[in-house]
This record gives sequence, structure tokens and C-alpha cells, in this order.
Amino acid sequence: MSKNYRKSRLLNPGAYDEMQKLKFECAKDLGRLQYVKENNDHYKGDLTARENGSQGGPIGGEMVKRMIARYGQSR
Repeated sequence: MSKNYRKSRLLNPGAYDEMQKLKFECAKDLGRLQYVKENNDHYKGDLTARENGSQGGPIGGEMVKRMIARYGQSR
């Protein structure tokens, strides 16, 4: 998949870079930065669902927590 395809899935395609920064920030805080660096925007079909879920799941969960917290602060 191309980078442009992924950008088009966001409601605001200009937010792609901010989402990437948030992903790296969360991964660093969780101690999983190496996983993100190795697998960022690359084909992951050769990895098992278990591996992707155990490595990427906590990162995505932390991203959602932070987005909700930031939304709550902005209200």
C-alpha cells in the first residue's frame, strides 16, 4: 500500500504527520520504539497476527488514550 492510500483514510489527510509523531512518541514511552522503526509503513503480511497484536496493540491503545485525553482537555 502506498503512503497516499493511508493518508486518504484519515478524516484530515494533513494529520498524517501528526499521527506518525504520536505513534513514535507512544512507542518510545512503552519501550517498543524498535518495533515501530522496523515495521513502520511496510508490508506486515509476513508477521503473524499474534505478533502484530502483541507488539502494535499496546501502541495503538496508548494512542487512543492520549487522543481522548487531549480531546477532553480541549473542551
